[in-house]
Amino acid sequence: MNDDNLLSATAGYVDTLSFVSLFGLFTAHVTGNFVLIGAGVAGYGQGVFIKLMAFPAFIFGVALSSFIIRGRNPETPMRGACLLYSVQAVLLLAFCFAGVKLGPKFNPENWAVVLCGMFGATAMGVQNAHSRLVARPGVPNTVMTGNVTQVILDALDLCSPRVAVNAKAVARTRVTKMLPAIVAFGLGATAGALAYRNFGFWALLLPVIGLAWLGVQAWMHRNALVKLAS
Repeated sequence: MNDDNLLSATAGYVDTLSFVSLFGLFTAHVTGNFVLIGAGVAGYGQGVFIKLMAFPAFIFGVALSSFIIRGRNPETPMRGACLLYSVQAVLLLAFCFAGVKLGPKFNPENWAVVLCGMFGATAMGVQNAHSRLVARPGVPNTVMTGNVTQVILDALDLCSPRVAVNAKAVARTRVTKMLPAIVAFGLGATAGALAYRNFGFWALLLPVIGLAWLGVQAWMHRNALVKLAS
């Protein structure tokens, strides 16, 4: 599994785990929280406050990522990637421990619950900012709407006899890149729900390990490039 697919699986995993555990909170993207806040204001659902507090937490994650990359100005994209993987892993670890401390029963208005959700939203804010701050090939890995739309359009082009051969080649290449990320996100979402059912918030240790592995790979790649340049 390449970096994009692992990150897609991580986004699906964490977003679904937070959704089933924290009263419908989306941590990987804000669109769903807009919808749920609107529903909560109208009297549907619960946990409006935790969803509202996810916004400043998400913004902080994006701003923190920008400071790390633009402020420190890492010499290579791989070093920047390593830093962001490490920060996200630490934040997900905090999310894990904060969730474990909640115990078996908790309500959405409790500040400990809100803080737990904010750790998750901050971590996923870092992942959302990553692809925009670190120049690297790949596809969006936190929200699949755009990827699914593009794959459908490309599939229609591949089936159309009126589309030029070179355009079909481009579409085929794009589908080859995007489809695995979509599948990985879906598998990650299913795994996140099942893992929470069986292990509770301890299930967040899995994406922490995955991010640590990505960080190590990025650091090794960075060191290899430095050696080649010297």
